[in-house]
Amino acid sequence: MARKKQKTGSGGTPATVAATRAGVDFALHSYEHDPAVASYGEEAAEALGLDPEQVFKTLVADVDGTLTVAVVPVSGSLDLKALAAAAGGKRAAMADPAAAERATGYVRGGISPLGQRRALPTVVDASAEGRPTVCVSAGRRGLEIELAPADLVKLTGAVTAPIARSR
Repeated sequence: MARKKQKTGSGGTPATVAATRAGVDFALHSYEHDPAVASYGEEAAEALGLDPEQVFKTLVADVDGTLTVAVVPVSGSLDLKALAAAAGGKRAAMADPAAAERATGYVRGGISPLGQRRALPTVVDASAEGRPTVCVSAGRRGLEIELAPADLVKLTGAVTAPIARSR
């Protein structure tokens, strides 16, 4: 798929505004979100007809008392021990959803690794590196941003590490 630069106006999310300001190429994909769905990431992949290994979910964990973002394919799950090691910590647990929402400025199911209220340490699963593009939440349910993995890493200040495991 050819990437194109998407301009955002006043209707943009903090994620799309951050990508636009950084001058990176990206595409937006929207779909009708079903509030009854159990997995936001799997819903996005299915609704957009994308490979679940190309669509990444944004999870917030607590690594030794520091909220840390993990970006992993929706086809897998987060390995908390691997995340702790990649973040230079000893223990990781999923963060309280309310704390994740407060820190990022996004609602659960729409948390983007981009344009967060407070920049959190971020780890992107190493599987992203082998792909021409990846999709992550663009800051609201039903909206995905597709961009090059290198741009995702650059914009978030992330490190990459194998933090996902197959289901």
